[in-house]
Amino acid sequence: MSSLQDQLLKAGLTTKHKANKVKQSKTKANKVNRKHKQEVVDETKVAAEKAAAEKAERSRQLNMERQAIAEEKAIAAQIKQIIDVNQQSRGKPIVSYKFSDQGMVKSIEVANDIHKHLTKGLLAIVKKDEDYALVPKVIAEKINQRSEGIVVLLNEKSVETRDDDDPYAEFEIPDDLMW
Repeated sequence: MSSLQDQLLKAGLTTKHKANKVKQSKTKANKVNRKHKQEVVDETKVAAEKAAAEKAERSRQLNMERQAIAEEKAIAAQIKQIIDVNQQSRGKPIVSYKFSDQGMVKSIEVANDIHKHLTKGLLAIVKKDEDYALVPKVIAEKINQRSEGIVVLLNEKSVETRDDDDPYAEFEIPDDLMW
């Protein structure tokens, strides 16, 4: 079967030179179309790669947030377990020990010897859920390393410097002074 172009040549309606020109123009048009098609494909590829990169970045950020939340929960569980294991008894309540927590004066009822340990810094007061617990100083320091704000009171022994001009220097403040 011959093409339309061959039939037109046989019929004498066109010349070979015109047929070649048409053939060349079709070839050029096809070439331009192929290049243009490639550019469109490249643009879609670029857009798809950009979308994939953005999705990967969002996923990475979500994973980091989830991991941070999981670490916070793990630390909170560790602190709760440390407090539960090392919690000290308050003894038979005789004395009210007052301390400040977030600007408010709070108090817990403790025995006299527990009061002395709190005053000397051997015991510390930590938050446990909605209540307070007593733990040894070493444990309070470990809790403080893991999370700030859990240890409410940890008295430190301070070396007092005495001024020679202090009129009250001869009067020593007793350790068991209650306020």
